[in-house]
Amino acid sequence: MVDAARHRRVFLPVLGALSALAWVALWAWARTPYGRYMDHGDWTASGPAAFLCRVVPAGGVVVPAALYGVAWILMSIAMMLPSTLPLFTVFERLIAQRADRKRLLTLLGAGYLAVWGAFGLLAHALHAALLAWVGSVPVLTLHGWLIGTAIIAVAGAFQFSALKHLCLDKCRTPLSFVMEHWRGRSQAWQAFLLGAHHGLFCVGCCWALMLLMFAVGAGSLGWMLLLAAVMAIEKNLTWGRRLSAPLGVTLLAWAALLVASQV
Repeated sequence: MVDAARHRRVFLPVLGALSALAWVALWAWARTPYGRYMDHGDWTASGPAAFLCRVVPAGGVVVPAALYGVAWILMSIAMMLPSTLPLFTVFERLIAQRADRKRLLTLLGAGYLAVWGAFGLLAHALHAALLAWVGSVPVLTLHGWLIGTAIIAVAGAFQFSALKHLCLDKCRTPLSFVMEHWRGRSQAWQAFLLGAHHGLFCVGCCWALMLLMFAVGAGSLGWMLLLAAVMAIEKNLTWGRRLSAPLGVTLLAWAALLVASQV
């Protein structure tokens, strides 16, 4: 019992420190000459990434995806991991007496981040395809603002969707979620799947807000902090459900103002 209590006192600060370290890494990375890799800059123009793109098979695709994947995982740790602390807390209490609890908690986090990492790579691929399409359509090339405005409008509209609120309800009830998905058999795999299942619902409620990073700049720490705070409030605070509609209206109004300023 003493060991379990000591572990509980240490666990949350360690998780908080991991998120803080991710923020520091993002801040430091953004201030290096390679900060453009966070912001979909010209990956192959110069520097080590350009060299790797030339020497690695299919480097023009693999290297940018790998670098962006690292940046996205850091963003996920910094922005999303704090918002899922209730899940970790519930699960940690459930397995507090187990000798392998540290490994299970690590696998829970690995499953959660694996889903966010997969979503990040999918978003990267779609972004690359979108840029290629825009380059082939003269109207969009001349009016690139339409893409960012469309992302903002989609994020605003999604705030009112049934899917958003279904996924939020799953995220807001970590105890029932753990009891529904944790069977205690094949513990390592079950812990990973528990994190992955929760990650799917987390992506389901937050994907549109995360895509705003493509509209406002993936390397902007200020926007990251603001979006992380909004998503954490929506998911974890009792009054968070009252934030969804005003946020949706604000985003739709922002998109409308962008359109009005261009016509």
